Parts: sequence; C-alpha cells; structure tokens
Amino acid sequence: MELKIKNLKFKVKKSQQLVFALMLVFAFLLATFNFSLAATAEAKYYTELKFAPLSEIKLPKYERFVLQNGLVVYLVEDRELPLVNGTALVRTGSRLEPAAKVGLAGFTGAVMRTGGTKKHSPDELNQILEQRAAAVETSISEATGSASFEALSEDLETVFGLFAEVLREPVFAAEKLDLAKTQARGGIARRNDDPDEIATREFRKLIYGKDSPYARTIEYATVDRISRDDLVKFYEQYFHPNNIILGIVGDFDTKKMRSLIQAKLGDWQPNPKFTKPQLAEVSPANTGGVFFVNQPQLTQSSVLIGHLGGRFDNPDYPALDVLNGVLNGFGRRLFNELRSRQGLAYSVYGYWNPRFDYPGMFVAGGQTRSDATVQFVKALQAEIKRIQAQRVTAEELAFAKESTLNSFVFNFQDPSQTLSRLMRYEYYGYPADFLFRYQKAVAATTTADVQRVAKQYLKPENTVTLVVGNQTAIQPPLTQLAAKVIPIDVTIPSPPQAKN
Repeated sequence: MELKIKNLKFKVKKSQQLVFALMLVFAFLLATFNFSLAATAEAKYYTELKFAPLSEIKLPKYERFVLQNGLVVYLVEDRELPLVNGTALVRTGSRLEPAAKVGLAGFTGAVMRTGGTKKHSPDELNQILEQRAAAVETSISEATGSASFEALSEDLETVFGLFAEVLREPVFAAEKLDLAKTQARGGIARRNDDPDEIATREFRKLIYGKDSPYARTIEYATVDRISRDDLVKFYEQYFHPNNIILGIVGDFDTKKMRSLIQAKLGDWQPNPKFTKPQLAEVSPANTGGVFFVNQPQLTQSSVLIGHLGGRFDNPDYPALDVLNGVLNGFGRRLFNELRSRQGLAYSVYGYWNPRFDYPGMFVAGGQTRSDATVQFVKALQAEIKRIQAQRVTAEELAFAKESTLNSFVFNFQDPSQTLSRLMRYEYYGYPADFLFRYQKAVAATTTADVQRVAKQYLKPENTVTLVVGNQTAIQPPLTQLAAKVIPIDVTIPSPPQAKN
C-alpha cells in the first residue's frame, strides 16, 4: 500500500512538471509571436531607415620630425594594447624598373626580407621573429616600396633592430632569388586560369598601352634577365633615408622611441644627389573599339568597358565619388536596372577610379551569361548616357552622399589607419587635411554637380569594350556592338630554351 502511494505521489509530481513545462513553452511561443508581430509592424524599407548624425572625426595626437639624414618620422602613441607596429614608405615602385626586366622591383622587395641581412641569415632572422610572435616584411608594389614590423612592446628594441637591419643591410641571397623566380614562373603559367584576371590585365593594356609601366606584364624572358646584381643596384638606387617616410604607432614612450630610431637609423648616410623619380607620361592607348579574348571553356562572359580617368587631386573628385554612389550598390542604378529589372548579371559596377599621381580609369563591367553579353554591354552604355542626360533625383543624391560620408568614418577606425593616410598624403605631396576637404566637398555636392561631372568626365563615345568569353556561345555576336571586333591573343610565350 505504501508503495502505491509513493508511486502515486511520483506520478503527480511528473504531471505537475509536465504542466509547468507546457506553460513555459506556451509563454515562450506567445512572447515570440508578439515580438514577431511588433517587428513586422515596425519594419521599414531600407530607404526609410534613419541614422544618427556622424560625430566629428579628429586626428589622434601625433608627432612628426625629420632626422638629420632626411628620414621623415611620424609617431602615434596608442596604449590600448601592448603592441607596436611600423611602416617605412620608400619612393620607388615597379613602374620605375626597366621594361626588359619586368619583375625586378617585386623580386627586390621580396628577397630583401627573405634573403637575410649582413648580421643574420634568413633562418636566424625567421627564428628570432617566430620566437617573439613578431614580423618584419618588405615589398615593392607599382608605386611604393615598403618595409614593416610588428612586435610586442616588450620586444620592441629587438624587433626594431632587425627591421633596421633588413632596411639597411639586406644581402639578397642568390638562392632566395632563385626561389622567387621559380614562384614567378609558376604564376606566369597559371595567369590565364581566371577569366576575370585575364580581363583586368588585358584591359589595362588597352587603356594604358601594353608597354606602359602601368600595364606591362612579367614574362619568362624578363624573369630570366634578372640577376642578383640587378636587385642590389635597384635597392641602392632608391633605399636612402632621405627617400623614406617612417611611421610607428602603438604602446611606446615617444621620447624613448625617438632615441631608438636615432640609434638604429640616425647614422644611415643619405644620398645628397637623390632626386624624385620622373614618372612616365600617360595617354590613352585606345579611345574606342571592341576587343575580345576567346576562352571556349567558359559559360559566361567577363565584360569591362571604360577609358582613361583622372587623379585624386582633381577638384571634381568628391562629386565623381558621389556619382559612383549613385551608380553602385544595392538599390542603386546599375543594380536595379541590369540585375533586378533585366536579370543580366549577379554583380555589376561602374566606378570613376582615380590614382594619386597618374590618371586612373573609369571602368564598368561585370559577369553575364554568354547569350546576354551584347545586351549587357548595351545596357551599361545606356546607363552611362542616362546619368549624363538626366539629373539624379534628390533621393538618389541624398542616399549616395550619406553612404559616402558614412563609409568615410571607417578611414579612422584606429590610429594606424589614420597614420597610414598621413604618410601616404606626404608621400604623394597631398595636404594633410586632404580627406577633410574631400568630406566637406561631398557634403556640398548637388544634383547639378553630379550631372556636370558625368557630362565632363564620362566619355561613352571613347569607351573601350573588352569581352572575355566563349565566341560560339555569344549570340547575338559582338559584331552587333561594332563592325570590327579585334581579337586579343593571350597565349603565354614559351620559356627561353636552356643553354647547354
């Protein structure tokens, strides 16, 4: 009898627990349902969203000074984390290398670090840095050379010493150059694997000219002509303290940092005869035409249309950037028309894309089905002409300006970004407040400004069109765009025969 009573009590408890659990589930569902109703009732279309005004952006406190040898230094203290990082910008670039030795600058930038220094072999350098979770890197791009370091605050003196060695005393080990050349040859062999890469490479040749320093490409023959002596000479031509801007940000004491820089780099002798390199003149290689790269394996076309553009220091750049905002992005003109309404492409874009000290490009394009290629090109051309012929609406202007100004704040997320901009502006001779001038000019841009710059700077009559795709699948054919379609041969030249 007692057992039955206990079982009865147990069953009652289980029933109570079950009822309680059901009540909790019901309450949760009710709350969720009510929340969903509230969310649905309050949901707004993206154009109706309101954002708080942007707070004023201020530059962090920084110190700029110049060593007696001409080295320009920027220092920004940031004690948030026990880290220090620095970058040296060197006035050089692949655009300054000889045409017969394309690839020389890139090899110099790579082997400068991988080849070790006079005091430390490559393996020793790697081991010391790895033990401290630190890094020292070097590279040379189209328009700049750079050397950088990252270190914990406690390892700053050691890592900065290695950084100074790499900057001042690289030995360019021959075996590391051989390795870099082998890797470059592999890149040449694979350069036609990606149709978008083909399109970008060949489009630059069409705009700047195949022999332009802004478009020429590395080849097996140019790789084979490059020796270790070439790297040493290229390094010696440009790596001088009076041709370098050094910026350091992080957890350090400015007074001690100045002393460390003086100790490691202060006795580096300048080159009094060094002058700023003269850049090649840029003019359009083509002012029209339809060009085609046949890739029979493709099921879609990569399309680029455009022409030579301009520079950041153009007073109309802010209005042109607002123009970019009208054309590009979710809910904007190109997206709405070519993707949403006509269904011609998943991604489509059109940008006025300037450069600091030479003309950039205006380029529009995307990827589309082979059978929609001609329609896609015509639709792009139509949108370019429409923005010239019709003023943008007040809503389009407001959205473009707001998105441009909102993205502006991301240039100042941390002190290292701000420092990088200060250094880059000095590197190219721009005023330190350039970005703030740009911000004010964007805010002042009107619908009339957008139409004016569209008419002045977009040149639909001088547009170069490039298609990379499957010739037999492109129907209607590209001859509907132009009577003459010029083929481009992207066959990779064979490596030179090895000499016995």
